Amino acid sequence: MAELAFDCLQVRPLRYGVGPALVFRLHIAEVNAAAVHAIALRVQIRIEPRLRHYAEHEAELLTYLFGERARWGETLKPMQFTTASLMVPSFTGSTEVELEVPCTYDLEVAAGKYFHALDDGVVPMVLLFSGTVFAKGDKGFWVHPIPWHQQASYRMPVSVWRELMDAYFPHEAWIRLDRDTVDAMLRYKNAHAIPTWDEAIRSLLKESP
Repeated sequence: MAELAFDCLQVRPLRYGVGPALVFRLHIAEVNAAAVHAIALRVQIRIEPRLRHYAEHEAELLTYLFGERARWGETLKPMQFTTASLMVPSFTGSTEVELEVPCTYDLEVAAGKYFHALDDGVVPMVLLFSGTVFAKGDKGFWVHPIPWHQQASYRMPVSVWRELMDAYFPHEAWIRLDRDTVDAMLRYKNAHAIPTWDEAIRSLLKESP
């Protein structure tokens, strides 16, 4: 049975892609330097919001996720970011691979709200590894699962997320609206000859008390 160890070396934005994605560079080692034929790898990425400090303005934006700061001792729970898969090719001893993780800036998604609220610092993450290892021994090929305790921690700089979103959505954010609300906004824009959505919303904000 292969004895594996995992580490996350770096996270960077995917420069050229159909949509925004983060690239996680992973180091995988076979502790006994045995040959591994392939790994069908699954990676669950979890955000650990307890493991960093939050400025007051960040805490204000995070109220929608975690409630008032006084309640954070109860509400600041680990948050699922995403799950991704990768086929790792054969190696002996150790190898490095890149895992592409598609991302969204949808502020209806909990992770999107969390990232949007952060100005600087890091995002504490835990990568949980599972999947199937394929190897060849003296008695032929054998297959076994990756133990569930395999994991790695990584503190991704918030600047990496900002760089990613600025590359695909420069100085923009996304919100989801009900179709009836969109229709009402279109009628408002037409009635007031307002050319853009930004200007329409700014106009409504000026009208509010």
